[in-house]
Amino acid sequence: MDYEVELTVTASTAPPQEAAPEAAPETAPAAPRSRGADTRALTQVLFGQLKELRPGTPEHNRVRGALIEANLPLVRYAAARFRSRNEPMEDVIQVGTIGLINAIDRFDPDRGVQFPTFAMPTVVGEIKRYFRDNVRTVHVPRRLHELWVQVNSATEDLTTAFGRTPSTAEIAERLRISEEEVLSCIEAGRSYHATSLEAAQEGDGLPGLLDRLGYEDPALDGVEHRDLVRHLLVQLPEREQRILLLRYYSNLTQSQISAELGVSQMHVSRLLARSFQRLRSANRIDA
Repeated sequence: MDYEVELTVTASTAPPQEAAPEAAPETAPAAPRSRGADTRALTQVLFGQLKELRPGTPEHNRVRGALIEANLPLVRYAAARFRSRNEPMEDVIQVGTIGLINAIDRFDPDRGVQFPTFAMPTVVGEIKRYFRDNVRTVHVPRRLHELWVQVNSATEDLTTAFGRTPSTAEIAERLRISEEEVLSCIEAGRSYHATSLEAAQEGDGLPGLLDRLGYEDPALDGVEHRDLVRHLLVQLPEREQRILLLRYYSNLTQSQISAELGVSQMHVSRLLARSFQRLRSANRIDA
């Protein structure tokens, strides 16, 4: 890039220095400079240049772009913390880059703070905001989301300490919350992605979730009919109601009903016929 060429030219045009005396054989060679130190030094130089340029000019935009590219490893490092969210890493890095640009525009090198220290909270905050506002299929309360982060962290710590996955009670005891809250947090953590009800279940060889969730209740059609019969029965005289109940709910024969009520079987038959006639005339569906 142009800024690299400028730095190289500057270094090559510097006045020559006297050659240092040859080091003794037993002297250890100096350790090579790390990439992180080179990036910090380059960032400091570029911010010094940026401060002297007027915003909006081509030169200002060029130096600003160089700062962004030089600090992209910081964004990748921050994005790696969210790898377990099953979101495309390219999208997370793109969102983190927005946070990096905001940090560059707000950074003041005169405050004596290293730029990575200043930029990291801004980059991570932008990524978290992206997950909170755009990724979740079901939005959960903010308190539950923040508690879910604590549950996640406690789960990792207890897994390392115990060498196994901790129980709900152990997590609740660690955070001093109820087990119901832990379960709610775990359920909230599943709201990032929704699975289609028609999607086949991987690995178990079973049909889709939709085929296993519900079934056709054969008694469902009778709900409306039972409600209608209940409405019509209360319109009959009490003795006729009793006869119908004995005949069709207790499954008694007409002779058994006549013995139960102390009337003739013929009279029971006439009462049943009259009850049916009244029910048909009062049936609002047939009407």
